[in-house]
Amino acid sequence: MTTDIREKPFIRPEDVLALNFVRSSPARAFRTHHRQGLRSHILEVLDPEDLQAEQAGVVENGLLRFPRARPVKMFRVFRTRFHGLEEGIEEIRRVKLLERHLGSKHMARSEEFLVDYVSQGRRDLLLCGLQDYVEGEPLDPWTAIRGDLTVELARRLARCYRSCARPAGTDLAEAIRARAASFIDRMKGMVLEAARIPDLAGVSNLIVTPSGDIKLVDINNISRVPFAPEIPLDDKGYPICDKSVQALFLLEQKLLGRDPDPGDPLHRHFLDPRRVRRVKKLESAFHRSAPFPDSPTPQ
Repeated sequence: MTTDIREKPFIRPEDVLALNFVRSSPARAFRTHHRQGLRSHILEVLDPEDLQAEQAGVVENGLLRFPRARPVKMFRVFRTRFHGLEEGIEEIRRVKLLERHLGSKHMARSEEFLVDYVSQGRRDLLLCGLQDYVEGEPLDPWTAIRGDLTVELARRLARCYRSCARPAGTDLAEAIRARAASFIDRMKGMVLEAARIPDLAGVSNLIVTPSGDIKLVDINNISRVPFAPEIPLDDKGYPICDKSVQALFLLEQKLLGRDPDPGDPLHRHFLDPRRVRRVKKLESAFHRSAPFPDSPTPQ
């Protein structure tokens, strides 16, 4: 059985508390998150008092309630091994580039840090992050929902989050649409100016908040965008660049009702029908050969 945290299919709170750079009696508690990715482990960071209220319950107006503890932060442990300090710093630079282009309105900001990790008697660099927790509804670019997706998202948010905060007199669907336009324009600007794109293809990589903001929460797979005939694959063998560009145009169609501009350089290059068919074959090959790690039942 491996003891290196990067090689575990998933981790639990006791694995975090056993890390050499984590205090044995922290002021926060940890809980396994329902998502575990190929690139990073994710745990919820909780206030112990909130966790106690969740487990023991609280009496309100004569009724015993068990309010679920809301994470203070999300703790990420990056799985990748670095061959030197510069590689780790370069990974942090990519996150900072994302922050400059998207800002706090459109991404869950994260405090990234490199630590001296000790495992099996060896020392190694380990990248971790304390990321803002984002509450809301997942935004799936591949959804089969017909009609105005912003209206459907607004319905879900209003049903699940009664205290949806939005500008006075503004319809929630309109607020989502406005924030979506900002997100898509900023993302296209980043692709054209910096030749980089984050992973937009995952079903839960984007969250729509109760106020209508659209935020990227998966920030650990930022790839180059080469305008070349070859289809680039990430270090796991997935055509993430092309799939993320496809997801970006799907979001534009489903959230803004915009038809793709054939003259758009991104659309012309990455959504060429022959290229899309090649990408689909590569994606199918990836799913056949690289199963995702099992996710544990949340504790």
